[in-house]
Amino acid sequence: MTRTDTPPTWDERASLTTFLAYVRDTARMKCDGVSPEDARRAPLPGSPLMTLCGLINHLRWVEYYWFEVMFLGAENEGPWTDEDPDREMRIAVDIPLADLLAEYEAQSARYRQLVTEHDLEAPAKRPIGDGRHPNLRWILLHLIEEIARHNGHLDVVRELVDGTTGA
Repeated sequence: MTRTDTPPTWDERASLTTFLAYVRDTARMKCDGVSPEDARRAPLPGSPLMTLCGLINHLRWVEYYWFEVMFLGAENEGPWTDEDPDREMRIAVDIPLADLLAEYEAQSARYRQLVTEHDLEAPAKRPIGDGRHPNLRWILLHLIEEIARHNGHLDVVRELVDGTTGA
């Protein structure tokens, strides 16, 4: 996998989509070569859901929520519930990491296409908590921030489970 944070052109869309691809690729690279057992280990005593599997599944479902539910207005069919708002992280340890990564990559391809088909000013179908409808530009920026923040978590978890650093 070759990843870059340098866009092919300097326009806004190319910059946003390049950074989104970069942070996605970084998340996947953080998981390269990890054993199935280590992918399910939660090394932080205060964070029992913080596993590589859980973090990748969380990223997958966060993108689903922002693109499908908020932007397109689809019904929310995410795995979370009111009783278990972090369920996507809890159930991930029962799914092989390779499957989670494949699902995330397939979904990312669909969302890359969605982004090419919509103007950055296009408003989300659903409002955020304050009643405003964010545009696609804001959603892309929010996802870049969210994935980049969780890449830091992936760094820490990976180093603690098997000593691997970098990427």
